[in-house]
Amino acid sequence: MKPKLSHINASGNPLMVDVSDKNATKRIARAQAVVNVGPEIIALIKDQEIMTKKGPVFQTAIIAGVLGAKQTSSLIPLCHPIGLEDCQVNIKAIGDRIVIDTSATITSKTGVEMEALTAASVAALTIYDMCKAMSHYIVIEEIKLMEKTGGKSDFKRDETD
Repeated sequence: MKPKLSHINASGNPLMVDVSDKNATKRIARAQAVVNVGPEIIALIKDQEIMTKKGPVFQTAIIAGVLGAKQTSSLIPLCHPIGLEDCQVNIKAIGDRIVIDTSATITSKTGVEMEALTAASVAALTIYDMCKAMSHYIVIEEIKLMEKTGGKSDFKRDETD
């Protein structure tokens, strides 16, 4: 059986998915981004935070991630505008990398995967922006969905994957 793209109609044109007949359920999505900043920037961490001339990097990235999640439908054309009930952004340094874990929650007819992924993406980009004066060798290595629950199907990525 050939997979069907949910955002393409029978004529091959883009469409917003009709969720009017779906039941509202509690939906949670978790995403992760990894930013390799290298040993020089990691060495600047004091009390679990990197301070730059622009301010506290992790705190700013947390706020940016939440704001990004709230703006997802403005950034991704076919996403439904939703009222997030919760969005969390957690940041920690592991080795030469900064790991960003996000979660988004809503009780709705549509999921929050894109909001969790957008939060992780915007937080990673904020870290890049705030640290780029120290190095342009920063690499946003991966952005991935870790888990989603609620709706038609659940998904959980192996933490080593």
